[in-house]
Amino acid sequence: MPPPKDVVKIAIQMVGAIPQLIELQQTKPLASVLKDVCDAWSLPNAERYALQYADGRQTYITESNRRDIKNGSILRLTTSPDQEAEQLYMGIQSKNVDVKTDSLKKLASLSQDITFAQEFISRNGLKQIYSIVEEGNDTGEMLAHTLKAFTELMEHDFVSWENLSTVFIKKIVSYVNMNAVDASIQQLSLSILENMVPTSRLLFEVVKKEVTLDRLLTHLQTTNAQLQLKAMALLIALLLSATDAERQDMMDYLREKNIRQFIHKNIIHSSEPLGDEMAHYLYVLQSVSLNLCEHRMKMSMDPYSQEQRDLLQSLRQTAFESEGEVAAGTFSTERRRSLCAKEFRKLGFLNNSNPAEDLRRAPPGLLALDNMVYFSRNTPNAYSRFVLENSSREDKHECPFARSSIQLTLILCEILHIGEPCSETAQAFYPMFFGQDHFFEELFCICIQLVNKTWKEMRATQEDFDKVMQVVREQITRTLNLRPTSLELFKTRVNALNYSEILKLRQTERLHQEETLAVPVLELREKLKPELLELIRQQRLLHLCEGTLFRKISSRRRQDKLWYCRLSPNHKVLHYGDVEEGVQSPPIESLPEKIPVADMKMLLVGKECPHTKEKSSGKQNKDVLELAFSIVHDVEEYCLNFVAPTRYEFCLWTDGLNVLLGKEMTSERTQTDLDVLLSMELKLRLLDLENVCIPDEPPPIPKPPSNLNFCYDFSQAEQ
Repeated sequence: MPPPKDVVKIAIQMVGAIPQLIELQQTKPLASVLKDVCDAWSLPNAERYALQYADGRQTYITESNRRDIKNGSILRLTTSPDQEAEQLYMGIQSKNVDVKTDSLKKLASLSQDITFAQEFISRNGLKQIYSIVEEGNDTGEMLAHTLKAFTELMEHDFVSWENLSTVFIKKIVSYVNMNAVDASIQQLSLSILENMVPTSRLLFEVVKKEVTLDRLLTHLQTTNAQLQLKAMALLIALLLSATDAERQDMMDYLREKNIRQFIHKNIIHSSEPLGDEMAHYLYVLQSVSLNLCEHRMKMSMDPYSQEQRDLLQSLRQTAFESEGEVAAGTFSTERRRSLCAKEFRKLGFLNNSNPAEDLRRAPPGLLALDNMVYFSRNTPNAYSRFVLENSSREDKHECPFARSSIQLTLILCEILHIGEPCSETAQAFYPMFFGQDHFFEELFCICIQLVNKTWKEMRATQEDFDKVMQVVREQITRTLNLRPTSLELFKTRVNALNYSEILKLRQTERLHQEETLAVPVLELREKLKPELLELIRQQRLLHLCEGTLFRKISSRRRQDKLWYCRLSPNHKVLHYGDVEEGVQSPPIESLPEKIPVADMKMLLVGKECPHTKEKSSGKQNKDVLELAFSIVHDVEEYCLNFVAPTRYEFCLWTDGLNVLLGKEMTSERTQTDLDVLLSMELKLRLLDLENVCIPDEPPPIPKPPSNLNFCYDFSQAEQ
């Protein structure tokens, strides 16, 4: 008798027949299983039939995926993929409009299945789809089904996008560029072009030439949210596939068209909530825009470049023009050089005789010079006040403008991740980025004045430079974490977070740490831990019961497809299945796939996961590695693969799954939550001991009294 894992109990349905309940032996060839099923219903020609799931995506059962069948699964006997492909291949060529429309509609649905897609493509079915599009006779619903079927068939990567004809591409482009076209057709056309762009340089150039940025901006400004999303997706695909020079030109053009202000007003602050997909695209647009600074950031100053020397001299001239620039014309060369060196020293350059040396370090390279020049030209009063105020202070207490600017530029580059590749899953963008042109430069202007303010508050000297910049980094980071919606709000909040506030925050954190290090408190912490860990376990399981929306990500592009996973209320079964965009919390009954918790063997994370091994190990996939986890179930060959939308979700899911497996919770979030709960509980327990010094050792127990005659005698009092 085969082991239990090789036998699954399932139901098989067929229209007009009583369902069969069978024990499917996984070691038995599928053709033999089909013959037995057909014989039970007296059906001839078993090779014309196939099994598929009755619910969900209705995937065909094959030898390669039959191990995914679980106990209790409901299958359906249906026409085999090759027979279905042949019928639909003939149907889409029919002269009867209704037959053709129904065939294309069914084709669009079945094309999601890889087995059917393979059969249809092998019959040169894509050629017929090309013909329908290229001839251009069909419109409306029929065309929408055709484009949907094409998209699904191409998703399986059996055919290269480079095989598409010029006529086909131009037809797709025409649907994007025409006004009098149904929105669903434009959405599908934009999606097809988005898929084309990353596959080859030639296709990128064709799409970039045929679909103008003006046309994409028109779609972005529509009220149709899905059309807006697809237009943004194509714009991002073009930006990511462009060369540095092309990307710069595109971003310059978008800046001219005030795309940031439109996004800030009509997308970020729209009445409709921002979806995950759009949030990701806005993050990428922000990242691409900020990474335009990378070239200057990595370029050291060339002391022989006249243009760069002129920029450097302009800093000195703007600050000290009124201090004898005219009189300097009468000085000798040596005297003029000495005067320049003195002024560069007042500007805060370490090497005042050759200030270009200060800018040889890359990063921040020439980006620091650009920021200083921008500050001096766009806020000349603030610039002059900064320089002159510090040049009149004592030598020890002057805040060096140039040195501070160079270090501040480096800090901003690190905080904003300039020069780092875009994450495939991140959605964290700064709303204020889209509300301001020249965002990086304007942010620098606010922060360099913050440096001067903090320097004075700290009464710093040159020896305190690193301490000041550390405080400034903390001020900027803490304020950015508040997600201010505009630079003005950022300026207000960062200036309110002065040095004394930073000291208070640090002192609070330090006191909290010190009071929790006393021996009696540590003992109390250990006593409270088991109870609080159980509370965290319950919270993790509750989160799994609520479920999470995950995205399917391939190495080719960020996928639009979504799937949902949640734990049953009794904590015995994981339910999952594909869902449509916009579905927030599907009922557990609508998720067709399931994994019994008893069948779960182990949890894999990061590089151990099978779906991360399939990907390249480049920098761009670093974020995927950090968010990937897999559940191994039944036997080790079968895994359910996840890529969490955020690090927070990753921690909660891996913790919850470890609880189900009877293992310790290992995520960093567990420790953070435990620390917060312990802190709250300790504060409540120690409330009555405020301002009381807790000794390291318990006080000694006094000796017992020599007699116990001090006890009150109640019997005598009653008499």
